[in-house]
Amino acid sequence: MVTTERFAQGMTGRQYIEQMSMNKERFLAVLDSITIAAKDTEVLRRLAGTRKILVITEDWCGTSLGSVPFVIKLAEAIPHIETRIFLRDENPDLMDQFLKGGVYRSIPVIAFFDEHMNELARFIERRPS
Repeated sequence: MVTTERFAQGMTGRQYIEQMSMNKERFLAVLDSITIAAKDTEVLRRLAGTRKILVITEDWCGTSLGSVPFVIKLAEAIPHIETRIFLRDENPDLMDQFLKGGVYRSIPVIAFFDEHMNELARFIERRPS
């Protein structure tokens, strides 16, 4: 279970970007290219009550380049949403709560919570092609 206190230990989007040592330019280019439209916020309307988004990633992960910048931009567009980012390899206790198939430490993990830290939904890695 993710607690409010544990969630607060994560990095903001800006803190995550500042600490990146790999793919930073690519990440920033993707982030800068994103424009949030009304249809983009539909996912959060369907998950009514979303107040917190937890992301588990690593800067070397190519799959994360396709989704984490969008999550950061989406959360910035909605004032009542708070996002915290955790590095997978530095947070095994957290990562092990979101194992893909109960086995794999796949990233990115994107989990949506309400104000009481009840999980509303989760996305782990991309869907198989």
